[in-house]
Amino acid sequence: MSIISLIANASIVVQLVMLMLLAASVLSWIVIVQRSRLLSASRDQLLDFEERFWSGVDLNALYRECQQHPTHSAVENVFMAGLKEFSKMRQQNTNDPDAVMAGVQRAMRISITRESEALDTHLPFLATVGSTSPYIGLFGTVWGIMHSFQGLAAVKQATIATVAPGISEALVATAMGLLAAIPAVIFYNRFATRVDQMVTGMHTFADEFSSLLYRQAHKIHQASQSEKAAKVDAQ
Repeated sequence: MSIISLIANASIVVQLVMLMLLAASVLSWIVIVQRSRLLSASRDQLLDFEERFWSGVDLNALYRECQQHPTHSAVENVFMAGLKEFSKMRQQNTNDPDAVMAGVQRAMRISITRESEALDTHLPFLATVGSTSPYIGLFGTVWGIMHSFQGLAAVKQATIATVAPGISEALVATAMGLLAAIPAVIFYNRFATRVDQMVTGMHTFADEFSSLLYRQAHKIHQASQSEKAAKVDAQ
């Protein structure tokens, strides 16, 4: 009895269950490969951007460099959102550093939320496959065993040889359910951890960038206050 013959001789319901599990497994591996490449690239982009950011490059020049890229990495979007909001608040003549930083941090939080949602894309599918596939396979097994026992009603003398093929066909569904679920669970946990690390890295960068912008806003505020004081003295 080969696996192919067991699948071919299974009942229609069990075959549909197996087909469903096969489709879930194929889609899971597509998601696994795609997410693995994306998260690896995102991690490399985060490290590369942080290296450029702390190399002493001018922030406006770095912003223009990021704009020239056809696609932006997650951390680049956070940086661009923060600096864009900072420039907008400065153009509105907002001299209060706390008000400026409140707007900058809000813009970066929104950007981080959007990027984390993009990184989480398709991960719920892996979680669904990992949690439901064993039960779907178990349903196919139960149905196949019921079908085998019903077939025994027409047999006067039941033996192991009579029951074994039907039970073997049914157990294939459980095996396929486990084969679909195990990789999905393993890679879901792995990807979820990597996404959390990426989000933590973006939050850390946002905090460091906020501190840098706050010092710059504070200097601008002090310069503005000194200029006003000088004008008052001159009058």
